[in-house]
Amino acid sequence: MKQMRLNAILTGCIAIGLAISPASAVSSEPSKAGAKAMDRSPNRAVSELRHVIGDWNVITDFISAEGEVYTAPGQYSFRWIIQDKVVSGTAITPKLKQKSAILFFHRSDKKEIEMASVGADGHLWRMIGPENSETRTTPNIVRPDGSQTMLRFTRSDVAPNSFKSMMELSDDGGETWRIANRQKFTRRQDGDS
Repeated sequence: MKQMRLNAILTGCIAIGLAISPASAVSSEPSKAGAKAMDRSPNRAVSELRHVIGDWNVITDFISAEGEVYTAPGQYSFRWIIQDKVVSGTAITPKLKQKSAILFFHRSDKKEIEMASVGADGHLWRMIGPENSETRTTPNIVRPDGSQTMLRFTRSDVAPNSFKSMMELSDDGGETWRIANRQKFTRRQDGDS
């Protein structure tokens, strides 16, 4: 039962592996799309929203509690709803027959970025963090069986046309964490299928 619940969590949150965060370690020559995305705005959070706009190929390694790895490729796409304020996106993982809708927004009054994701199961995942942090965390979710789950995402190795994301899972309200997935995002170039 616990493994089935964990599998549902991992497949249900593949779409929220993307964590908006400061563009640390920006390097390499950007493509035309990457250079435009990395334009610096007066607001650091807005710069990060600009970075994700476009289409991405994503490789996700799901990691079980026993250390087994299951790899699934996918595609993410992000577009502006309100320029420099709100981004919408989709995450598609054909191998898992999964599609999710994503919404990013910057709450400047609270100095936070929030992401919401909903898949076919209808569960709303919320990931919130400070606008100047590498990490976003979901609230503690208590399930009908009394178990609880929290997710924590950290983005790293940010470059104009790529970045990595790590998702950690806690079953004890954030006291302890284990790696649940790792993702590698690569910006799609013209002609990518």
